[in-house]
Amino acid sequence: MLLRRWADLRLARLGLACLAAVGLVLSAVSATAAPGPGPSAAAASVTQEEAYAIAREGYDFLFPLLTMDFTRRAMTTVTGPGRAPRTAVENVLAPAAAFPRGEDRIIVRPNFDTLYSIGWIDVSQGPVTLAVKPGLDRYYLLPLMDMWTDVFAVPGSRTLGQAGGRFLIVSRSWTGAAPADAQVLRAPTDKVWLIARIQTNGPADYAHVHALQQQITLTPSVPPGPPVTDLSFDRFAPPARLMASLSADQFFARGAELAGLYPPHDADQPVMALLARIGFRPGQPYDLAKQSPEVQAGVRRAVRDGLAGLKAQRFGGLLRRGTWFFQPGHLGAYGGDYGFRARVALGGLGANRIEDAVYPTTDEDADGKPLVGTNGYVLHFSKDQLPPAGAFWSLTAYDGEGFPLLSPERRYAVGDRDPLVYNRDGSLDLQIGQTPPADPHRAANWLPTLAGPFNLTLRLYLPKREALDGGWTPPPVTRTGP
Repeated sequence: MLLRRWADLRLARLGLACLAAVGLVLSAVSATAAPGPGPSAAAASVTQEEAYAIAREGYDFLFPLLTMDFTRRAMTTVTGPGRAPRTAVENVLAPAAAFPRGEDRIIVRPNFDTLYSIGWIDVSQGPVTLAVKPGLDRYYLLPLMDMWTDVFAVPGSRTLGQAGGRFLIVSRSWTGAAPADAQVLRAPTDKVWLIARIQTNGPADYAHVHALQQQITLTPSVPPGPPVTDLSFDRFAPPARLMASLSADQFFARGAELAGLYPPHDADQPVMALLARIGFRPGQPYDLAKQSPEVQAGVRRAVRDGLAGLKAQRFGGLLRRGTWFFQPGHLGAYGGDYGFRARVALGGLGANRIEDAVYPTTDEDADGKPLVGTNGYVLHFSKDQLPPAGAFWSLTAYDGEGFPLLSPERRYAVGDRDPLVYNRDGSLDLQIGQTPPADPHRAANWLPTLAGPFNLTLRLYLPKREALDGGWTPPPVTRTGP
């Protein structure tokens, strides 16, 4: 990866398919770390171009870690007198009562198919038990994500069925004895994000899903403490703006602190060796001002370019099939693909493994032109081309930042659980645009948009084999008129 950057420092304009999931909130962080040591001999010998390439690699590598920590703080801290945490304190599961509001900006590319139950888990003080009672009668998913955004366990309908189960989530250093009826899940980092999802067939289904949410419990061995108070934290600011506000000094100082709390994976040793060349070591204060002038210049330029580079490579690492982009098989288990992992953290933090859900995405029509809400479009599925989902599927429109389109109808998704009207031959037409169908009986087939550019995500829950191996591709979106 680093060799590729040295060989060609230009950024390819590829573009990102933003994935389903849940939200990304960042905070501007002041660099208050204690002064670090002066530049090492290795750092002193690094040229500005070498430092730039190393820091660009380091930016991608650390981006998900900072994103996860800022998101955790946004959900679990108290940011003003008399305020409660946005979700709950750590080691407490917070079930959502309804779909996200379209106006909310804490969640990037939210789905309107499931009700979430969110919990930030801390196993540093002892194990935490996740229990699922038998009888969950529909699609559900309980992915556990470490602080580097790898999904290390996926209890759910695919792996458990309706049998349920009991799981003891423990730290890497835990040596205790587990109950006989519990499966041990050893967390790669002491903090873990649980983003539970349960299939929800519209607001009329809320009451039933609320009952199902109670069948999922989170029980820490040490009672949860009070929430952390941070009056300076802005949990409502858009994430891209806050990330852009981080200076190079702040970004790498915070990254060094967090990498000490949440050690990198064993496979990350090569990139850690590279970062050591610019004076970066996990758990040690990083003071960029103490590095050589060449390292300072290279690192600062790399951070200035970092966020723009992720945005410019929107579709980098994805698989193009026709006019749609699919996620590769290592989604959620990224290995050394740090660029792809960072782009997912930016555009779809909380993405699942592809066996549980896939999110084909497009921002162009059949002629390769950008999708714009002032035009009308149709997505036509022939009878034998309907989305191959083992559970269900839906189509959602988003703006360029990954937020729902706030159309007057406030209808954010259509899917196979809606009362869709199929054609006589079994085919299906979904109408997309500002103008509703001329036939009012086909109103359920309409996905409203706004006048500006937009993109589409087609979610398939429990995708069938042909959706994963390339045997099925969605049809292109066809423009029908202004």
